[in-house]
Amino acid sequence: MIGALAGLVQPLLMGMDPERAHRLAIKALKSGLVQAPPVRPDPRLAVSLWDLEFSGPLGMAAGFDKDGEVPDALLGLGFGFVEVGTVAPAPQPGNPAPRVFRLPDARAVINRYGFNTAGQAAVLANLRDRRKKGGIVGINVGANKLTQDKPADYVAGIAAFARHAAYLTINISSPNTPGLRDLHHDAALEDLLGRTQGERDRQSEAIGRHVPMLLKISPDLDDQALDAIAEAIIRYGFDGAIVSNTTVDRTGLRGRHAGEAGGLSGRPLFDRSTVLLARLRQRTGPDVPLIGVGGIDSAQAAYEKVRAGASLLQLYTGLIYRGYRLIAEINRGLAQSLRRDGFDTITKAVGTATDDWAARKIE
Repeated sequence: MIGALAGLVQPLLMGMDPERAHRLAIKALKSGLVQAPPVRPDPRLAVSLWDLEFSGPLGMAAGFDKDGEVPDALLGLGFGFVEVGTVAPAPQPGNPAPRVFRLPDARAVINRYGFNTAGQAAVLANLRDRRKKGGIVGINVGANKLTQDKPADYVAGIAAFARHAAYLTINISSPNTPGLRDLHHDAALEDLLGRTQGERDRQSEAIGRHVPMLLKISPDLDDQALDAIAEAIIRYGFDGAIVSNTTVDRTGLRGRHAGEAGGLSGRPLFDRSTVLLARLRQRTGPDVPLIGVGGIDSAQAAYEKVRAGASLLQLYTGLIYRGYRLIAEINRGLAQSLRRDGFDTITKAVGTATDDWAARKIE
């Protein structure tokens, strides 16, 4: 079915308005139309992190399954994990359409969705239906656009989802919610991390499990901001970070929609996000797991993220241009790269080129 989708449905989706194509993809996954043949996971790709056993390092990034409608269908396509969200406490429609734009020549997308979400209650209802199905599903929480006390919304998200999440992600990196990226800095960062850590610890004690909590950061940070982020992650006991969300940088970008406001994802983000990943790993050390995301559209790109310092990987935009067959292609290519380089597990390849990547200039 994956081959049929790639050969027949993918061109159809690319001919549609991007947001309509996204909704149709969710419906197809819900209906069971999109299925992959059973594949035995390559043991070299298994990753043990926190109290979780990942069958493979490749995950579905937040932004695709915003409301927790199809996590099991996505896991069935070969993902090692899925991240639902971003979920804000109250439903909100996000920004007016059009708000998603493809840049095919650059293999990129610009979006300004603005945290459209069905809200916590609806997402909880969807996830309760899958509680006993297994598989690793993380939940990405955020703040409503009009909330004045944004850390309070993150605390509410932790309280709502701690029992249902394999891990939680604190998303402070969307460029489409006013004031959100201000949380990367100074007293705002301290307040956010202190309050979310406290709530996570309370929830962990109540449910009898330490719920891993990650921070998702912007790729548009300078070294001083990255220093502060790294120090705060360690001091507040965060379990890792996701590097990175979309960028507002447009350097060298051409095309009809290049000037649209919003966050840029896809191939142009790869170098920037990978350099930032390596620099954060230098600052936090190997004991703070990082998830690498941004511009992964091939097995080689995925392997470079690993070598730069990523213990796990996520993608989204690559699927828009390559289709679901990309998942198996990356998993297969990663195993081949490990075999070629003499690694019997993917964990042994993590960070083997961190210094090389960190030394690169961000153009």
